[in-house]
Amino acid sequence: MDIYQAGIRPILFSGLKVDPEWLHQQSIRTLRQLHQSSLNPASAWMENRLAQSCRWEDERLSQQVWGLNFENPVGLAAGFDKDGLAAGIWSSLGFGFAELGTVTLHAQPGNPRPRLFRLPLDQAALNRMGFNNQGAAALASNLQGLWQQRSRQIPIGINLGKSKVTPLEEAAADYEGSFRQLQELGDYFVVNVSSPNTPGLRSLQATDQLAPILEALQQANTTRKPLLVKIAPDLEWEAIADVIALAQRYQLAGIIATNTTIRRDNLRTQIIEQTGNPVTEEAGGISGAPVRQRSTEVIRFIYQQTQGSLPIIGVGGIFTAEDAWAKITAGATLIQVYTGWIYEGPWMVRRILEGLVRQLDAHGLTHLHEAVGLDHRR
Repeated sequence: MDIYQAGIRPILFSGLKVDPEWLHQQSIRTLRQLHQSSLNPASAWMENRLAQSCRWEDERLSQQVWGLNFENPVGLAAGFDKDGLAAGIWSSLGFGFAELGTVTLHAQPGNPRPRLFRLPLDQAALNRMGFNNQGAAALASNLQGLWQQRSRQIPIGINLGKSKVTPLEEAAADYEGSFRQLQELGDYFVVNVSSPNTPGLRSLQATDQLAPILEALQQANTTRKPLLVKIAPDLEWEAIADVIALAQRYQLAGIIATNTTIRRDNLRTQIIEQTGNPVTEEAGGISGAPVRQRSTEVIRFIYQQTQGSLPIIGVGGIFTAEDAWAKITAGATLIQVYTGWIYEGPWMVRRILEGLVRQLDAHGLTHLHEAVGLDHRR
């Protein structure tokens, strides 16, 4: 029996009706304290027990991408650990990599509260956080202190966003400023131009807006760190093709598909309980199960357009091994989870990894890389 799903989640979601953002912050603080105090025998024992419970290893799931070693393909998506406060513990929770941020050049409080809502009927979340974070300098300080104490156990990505106070025409300099401060501290970097919660940000996905940002970052990229772009699920196919062309032109390492959606169709949730407003009137992006199918379609399109030459990180609505397998066979080399992890609990990663190995066996495959884009070869 999964104690999280059977007991803890119902209490947090329905019984106590704890504010999701407050609970999120407390979770980050607890994980950070556990890892920071792991030199203490009791804390070290607890983290070791956590790792034994949540981790699951099989060499058939390991991959080398961009010269980085991924023990497994399941990563923590950006948005959960914005300031890298718990960056050292994600490997103990079973993740093969973790993406920090979104971080902006200037510290910012984000949008007014409440700004994070659960939609249990839809296995989804609605957020309009607005890139709340302590800024690039603070993230750099956090990671410098952490990496001085111990080495990175898994690849760490850093997701870069535009500061709200920065005009759109100065976006390239804003992204570059963050990148220069963090370049030595992350293993790969992501240009986030697809969040719906910063005014005008999604317009930066247009070719004439995105090109100067990629140009500035690649010129500053003296250490040749892998650079990716994260796109919205709501783009038309032609716009996605334009992003692919830019990614190839500027020699990006890959594409993350996809961010949250602004669509509200087919939701079972009608009213947001915390505000009393219809879900159609609440701003923000929807994550979780409602974006599952569309994100997989976008992955499939990118893989087809690039003939599998551009690695894809698939994210959106992954709750089970079957969800993960669908994204991988559509063309994703790696996958990320966030909302699904909140709903399914800390043992979800292990269940997904075990399920992926069963899928390999069922399809007569010897390694995960053989499954990437499998749908296109059938």
